[in-house]
Amino acid sequence: MNDDLLTLLKSVDTPTVCNAIEVAQGGRGFDRFTRGTMLCSDPDAGAIVGYARTAKIAALEPPSEAAEIIKARRMDYYRHMAEGPRPGLAVIEDLDGEGAVGAFWGEINTTVHKGFGLSGALTNGVMRDLGDLPEGFPVIAGSIGPSHAFVHVREIGTPVTVFGMEIADGDLIHADRHGAVVIPQDDIPKLADAIHKLLATEKLVLEPARAEGFDFDTFKEAWAAFENART
Repeated sequence: MNDDLLTLLKSVDTPTVCNAIEVAQGGRGFDRFTRGTMLCSDPDAGAIVGYARTAKIAALEPPSEAAEIIKARRMDYYRHMAEGPRPGLAVIEDLDGEGAVGAFWGEINTTVHKGFGLSGALTNGVMRDLGDLPEGFPVIAGSIGPSHAFVHVREIGTPVTVFGMEIADGDLIHADRHGAVVIPQDDIPKLADAIHKLLATEKLVLEPARAEGFDFDTFKEAWAAFENART
């Protein structure tokens, strides 16, 4: 991914990227996106774009492994987050699922991850300290809660599932307040042209619809132009 594409991706929202992938693929059917409603710590922050740094956590019950194993894995986790391609995005599956209670993403952890050069976090788990999270590090999470409970790292760098979307370590992710998508590797070279084409064709309907005197006949003409441009 070159700098121009990164700048373009950060300038558009996730629904636009989702639609643009379909343009790049030449039809509907793309399904590597999150399902359900997610929460964003900073809805006005714009899009997060980055290569996934994956891990799995749990917090409902104390860890059953020895303390030294848990501590060593924690350091391995932070090493994994500090390394890898940039821009990077922490992608964490909370194995407690809908019952997740451990707020892994609070003031300290977000500040540490931002310091590592990551762009944000995507998780089905819990966030907290909403008034104290660092600027420029959005967290897109499943819920908000007050406690870290027994949160501990279970796996590092393995494939994860967040809101129905499967993500491998290193996948390119685009995320914002709508949720997230995985950008397929094969579509990356075609994505900039697809985004520009999508935005141009949308104007064929949006500009007449926003103008005075818009009526059904104008819509019919605009929609015909829109459909012709998409084929």
